[in-house]
Amino acid sequence: MRAGVIVRVGLAVVTVLPLAELFVTALHPPGTYPPGLTWPDDPHWSNFALAFRTALVDRALLSGLVVVLAVVPAVLVLSTAAGYGLARLPFPGSRAVLGLFVVGLVLPREAIVVPLYQLVRDLGLLDTTVGLVLPLIAVHLPFGVVWMRTHFASADAEPAECARVDGAGPWAVFRHVHLPLAGDALRSSALLLSVWTWNHLLFALVLVDDPLRRTAAGALGAFQGRWGTDVPLLCAGALLITAPVVVPLVLLRRRFADALVAWASVR
Repeated sequence: MRAGVIVRVGLAVVTVLPLAELFVTALHPPGTYPPGLTWPDDPHWSNFALAFRTALVDRALLSGLVVVLAVVPAVLVLSTAAGYGLARLPFPGSRAVLGLFVVGLVLPREAIVVPLYQLVRDLGLLDTTVGLVLPLIAVHLPFGVVWMRTHFASADAEPAECARVDGAGPWAVFRHVHLPLAGDALRSSALLLSVWTWNHLLFALVLVDDPLRRTAAGALGAFQGRWGTDVPLLCAGALLITAPVVVPLVLLRRRFADALVAWASVR
């Protein structure tokens, strides 16, 4: 209980204050350097419209959404099947396989970005959405497998045993017993994966040259490179690009905090 409260308070502090400063700064005259968190005498609301047009926010958001919708469902399907197999269908070497996923979980992304770039280049997928989606699926899969394996391993075995007594096979037990009970784990995993994919920057910058084919964070990086000296305009663009992930997090803050607490316990 205490851990949950601490996480929720921490999320409120680290989320609300930076967003408030971004919002206030975005209302200052373009080209100025606002002195901290101060409300301008003449708010320039037009900065948001200018940033929207300049950064092509609609195309950037669409690209980020396409990446999220391609990555998250694929990771959920693969990790659910693999997590169930590792937890409920043990086989020779299953512990070693789980160990490999754990290694992939803690492996720094910076350690694999160069060979990953060479692999994507050799496949002819550089500067494509597919060339970004496949690596993101690969790097998020260890998290999904460990998360779902932990859920299935800790699930109550009695319903599954009753189903087996009634003649249900492994697939029927998985589909009709374990999968319906995994709803909370799947929703929490989907929420975390969506946020991480939306905000992913490293692979987007390395594997995709066109900012409008990157994740939303990658598109924001290109916008920052162009308008880094215009602080109000940069803040307006940052708010427009991050709003699609900030609003759901505010609405689902309790579930997101619970997911972070559960993930901390897994790690």
